[in-house]
Amino acid sequence: MSEATTEGGGGGAAAAAAPPAILWNEAEGRFETEDKEAFLQYRLRDVAVGAGDEDDDEDEKKKKTAMEMVHTFVPRRKRGLGLAAHLAAAAFAHAQRRSLLVIPTCSYISDTYLPRNPVWDSLVYKEGSKSCM
Repeated sequence: MSEATTEGGGGGAAAAAAPPAILWNEAEGRFETEDKEAFLQYRLRDVAVGAGDEDDDEDEKKKKTAMEMVHTFVPRRKRGLGLAAHLAAAAFAHAQRRSLLVIPTCSYISDTYLPRNPVWDSLVYKEGSKSCM
């Protein structure tokens, strides 16, 4: 199954132009440009969410699926066009539509994209989190 999206999310030189089509490649666990050269790799994993108290009984914690964003790659010749931001925006929108939490393992996501796009902070999984969205 795949879905195409043209969701923006972070500018760069491509902000004025139409955003690129980003495809969800479910079989490969990634979001990618149509030419498959730029991509955001992810894996799904189960995480425990609950009240967040250390005294919580493990049985009271719920299991929720999280999308761990592990790697973002844009070829050198295509850098500076905002492709990484478009890939990230598509992945976060996908996670939101499917009620997934996000684990930002990729340094681009955690250090660059999220600080510039705090609207997605509510999706970020925090161990011991008191909410599950």
